[in-house]
Amino acid sequence: MAAAEAEDGQLSPRASLSHGKPLHPGTANRPTLQTYADEAILIDEDVDYAAKVADKRPLPTVVVQDMSGEMELLPVKSAMSSRRPRSPSTYIPDDPDFVPPPSGKRRMSRDVTPRRKQISFMDERRGKTPPKRSSRGRRSVSQSSTDSYSSASYSGSSSEEDDVSPREKHQTNAKGFSDFCVKNIRQAAFGRREIEIAEQEMPGLMALRKRASGDKPLQGAKIAGCTHLTAQAAVLIETLVACGASVRWCACNIYSTQNEVAAALAEAGYPIFAWRGETEDDFWWCIEKSISNEGWQPNMILDDGGDLTHVMFKKHPHMFGMIKGIVEESVTGVHRLYQLSKSGKLTVPAMNVNDSVTKQKFDNLYSCRESVLDALKRTTDIMFGGKHVVVCGYGEVGKGCCSALRGLGAIVCVTEIDPICALQASMEGFKVVTLNEVIRQVDVVITASGNKNVVTRDHLDRMKTGCVVCNMGHSNTEIDVDSLRTPELTWEKVRSQVDHVLWPDGKRIILLAEGRLVNLSCSSVPSFVVSITAATQALALIELFNAPAGRYKQDVYLLPKKMDEYVASLHLPAFDAHLTELSDEQARYLGIGKAGPFKPNYYRY
Repeated sequence: MAAAEAEDGQLSPRASLSHGKPLHPGTANRPTLQTYADEAILIDEDVDYAAKVADKRPLPTVVVQDMSGEMELLPVKSAMSSRRPRSPSTYIPDDPDFVPPPSGKRRMSRDVTPRRKQISFMDERRGKTPPKRSSRGRRSVSQSSTDSYSSASYSGSSSEEDDVSPREKHQTNAKGFSDFCVKNIRQAAFGRREIEIAEQEMPGLMALRKRASGDKPLQGAKIAGCTHLTAQAAVLIETLVACGASVRWCACNIYSTQNEVAAALAEAGYPIFAWRGETEDDFWWCIEKSISNEGWQPNMILDDGGDLTHVMFKKHPHMFGMIKGIVEESVTGVHRLYQLSKSGKLTVPAMNVNDSVTKQKFDNLYSCRESVLDALKRTTDIMFGGKHVVVCGYGEVGKGCCSALRGLGAIVCVTEIDPICALQASMEGFKVVTLNEVIRQVDVVITASGNKNVVTRDHLDRMKTGCVVCNMGHSNTEIDVDSLRTPELTWEKVRSQVDHVLWPDGKRIILLAEGRLVNLSCSSVPSFVVSITAATQALALIELFNAPAGRYKQDVYLLPKKMDEYVASLHLPAFDAHLTELSDEQARYLGIGKAGPFKPNYYRY
């Protein structure tokens, strides 16, 4: 309502007539209501009447009703009276989107005699709601978690579309292609722009695309992919296609998909099955769609988390036996592969990209160092100076998180099971503690261990009110979120991917992304470091697909050191970095080739 009366008969202090003009804390720019003996007039004291007339712009208007019930629509200036007001009061807008009707004079009558003076707008009297601005091109922080939540993410869509599951829609792209399932294919243009922005920040992957697209090293490869479906992943997908591969793709996380990017890929003719805010059932359905299709048999897998590999191994063993190679980039997925290998059930060679130097040092460390702050700032608006933060795990991800948080003045402590990592944390000046020691005092809890039940219900019960809880590890098992879904606790959605969990005594904690990967669920990651990881993945696929029989057995392999160095070299030109070349004598002295590899496999960077 643009104007509403409170129960005590006073006008509600929330509404406006000032063309969306921002109101200031001071009273000088506030519209004021002056009540006269027989009429109520709203006066905007900040209106330059002469300028409005000179520019021929619509004048602010007001409906004036006298005691006889007669009403007329007048410009504010014309409605002013020299009679002395009896009781001025402040009137602040309720609907900031209200646009006053054009100036003019119109008389009306009402049968009911008002008991007190009131102001109403023409749209209300006609039974219409004031016009609203379109949401296209802007994002509200109160949208549901099904909307994209990256700063470069377009999420404008109608509420009717949001209520309909993509699985129930029949969508086609401009060429009539329909083998996809995305949120809204009409967002494709916005997604294409995001992909173009990502390409500018992914020089290494684009250089690889340019060098390899002529040779088509993946000609004949049919890749089933399950990764975070972001603009950076789209650059990887299109690079693989440029190298000759055909793909079918789904998302490895129900909250990390950028809907507009998925739409752009579908518009380009790629079978994409992903949208933000999938249910668990949707998640597994999308994986099935990316695996099985009539006339299409995958022979390569690119996985992030091991879910697609697990489904194919369990439900499609005949298809799994025809796979030439698996590339896995997460701790969780690699752990599953090693378990299969140890039990003798892994029947195809697999490449462990997660433990490659370029992935560990750049994606896990440098990327997380930036993205953890981005996610926390976007979701909570928290100031870190002086805050007590505990980071569970001091691997590469934990190191990046600790470094970033300390840089902003946070008091950081670490929990660890590994004495080597614990010693590293201590040497860096971080106090190593157990979670039970500090759980009652900390302001922020961040998990980054790759384990399960790191933060239990007992820990959650003992946290102080307002504590922020989030996860930077791949799996959503680190925080025992399921234990919070009980009748005695209340969940309140604050904004996209932010929930308050309330205890009966009034205590509340702030849970981000329901315990899932917070940086990709609530923000985005730097495209440059994703370029490093994506180039590593692409090279691993090329290596496994083209390897002669017998080079790789049914086991898990690390990426060859030579490939790690090649990926790094692809990105050096972006920094105008120049490598020093070894002389023949120096190379002989070190016992290595002039072109590398420059370090043995056991070297720790």
